[in-house]
Amino acid sequence: MNTDTTDDKLIRGVGVTGATALNMIDMIGVGPFITMPLIIAAMGGPQAMLGWIFGALLVICDGLVWAELGASMPKSGGAYYYLKEIYGEKKLGRMMSFLFIWQLTFSAPLSIASGCLGFALYATYAVPGLGESIFTRDLTLPLPVLGDLTASLSASYATFVAIAICFFCVFLLYRKITVIEKLSKFLWIGVIFTIIWIIFAGLTNFDPKLAFDFPPDAFTLKPEFFLGLGSALLIAVYDYWGYYNVNFFAGEVKDPEKTIPRAIIYSILLVAAIYIVMNIAILGVIPWREFGETANSDARRYVISSLMERLYGPTAGVIATLLIMWTAFSSVFSLLLGYSRVPYAASLDGNYFKVFSKVHPKHHFPYVALLTLGGIAALFCFLRLADVIAALVVIRIIIQFLAQIIGLLILRKRRPDMPRPFKMWLYPIPALIAVTGFLYVLFMRPNFQKEVKYAAVLIVVGLAVYLVRSYKRKEFPFGEKVVDAN
Repeated sequence: MNTDTTDDKLIRGVGVTGATALNMIDMIGVGPFITMPLIIAAMGGPQAMLGWIFGALLVICDGLVWAELGASMPKSGGAYYYLKEIYGEKKLGRMMSFLFIWQLTFSAPLSIASGCLGFALYATYAVPGLGESIFTRDLTLPLPVLGDLTASLSASYATFVAIAICFFCVFLLYRKITVIEKLSKFLWIGVIFTIIWIIFAGLTNFDPKLAFDFPPDAFTLKPEFFLGLGSALLIAVYDYWGYYNVNFFAGEVKDPEKTIPRAIIYSILLVAAIYIVMNIAILGVIPWREFGETANSDARRYVISSLMERLYGPTAGVIATLLIMWTAFSSVFSLLLGYSRVPYAASLDGNYFKVFSKVHPKHHFPYVALLTLGGIAALFCFLRLADVIAALVVIRIIIQFLAQIIGLLILRKRRPDMPRPFKMWLYPIPALIAVTGFLYVLFMRPNFQKEVKYAAVLIVVGLAVYLVRSYKRKEFPFGEKVVDAN
């Protein structure tokens, strides 16, 4: 293994297999095991499979954006460097990259917390007492122009299980990257075994009459269909996200010009095939109406456990639960690894708080960023899982994904001679499809305004912090000075 140290003191020790494994265990977290009833309820029948199919097409198009940018600028931090390079290091790019890292300080812990909460929800199948509520509270913050900003806090004994898992992942990641790559492959084996067992169970008991029992108006193109598809796509996008994880620790990847595009494309294609086959197989065993009835109840937590218990008995249900908890844990592990490298990269560049640039003196990893994101994620475990998912997707699309896709189009025009080891296939069609698809997810849903308010508040506060900081440092828009953190 090549363990040459890069200029920023990180070790390039992750190859194609390790990077693809880290992407996949990030993507296949607990999401597909708890969101299936929500997608069925959103579209009112097995036509909800359109959500996963269209979602796969959307993330493939966006994945090509990440692949081209990652191969051209293979540094830890991913989108932070892309936005800075695209929009100008001393001008708008300085502000855009700061806003990206600002939102990531909140959206990354939301993503990590969703995996921890999913782990805890499935744990209540094996230990029902964990689900006992301790407290619930609704908070409302009146805001000018935007109106009320609401949030729901809750805690059960399972909440503290989620927090414990978060801290345990931080503990495991507190070591050298080459050790982590080996651990990621071990976790990946458990994830794939779980998926194979679920698919096998579904296909060997498959009833096509159940799987394709469409209601009479399933494909009638009316407003309810398009609103339902928007809600289904939001959930599907959440289930697929993670295909870009390799971009965030690109400074620790061997041969990044080849490894990054391959890891992104391989992981999307493999996970898309797994999701579509798995969900068709499950729908061929459990009637979709039963899924719809459990969408707003605690029973939706145990979809796969209930499936295995129905087919093979209570013991199989418990084993399936433990395996799904394994996949949730693996996802949290991968998320913390990738996201902890981004504040480090921004701090090293002088565009975020200096403390995040600290590297462990022995194992060479950004330990302050890892501990900070882990701590914030633990606090977010007190939010409801459904709210965490919706807020995460909307914030990330508005502040990061759209700016990055449009930025690729700008970069192609502004710097046509820039070295591009990988170029987007059929350019610019995938980029345009990705923009359209993400805008559809943002606005074609019932009550979409709630999450958009979260994103708006995050942008306003982030801009205020940036402007105060840049005024003191004479950076854009008050000057073109760039302050180095070192």
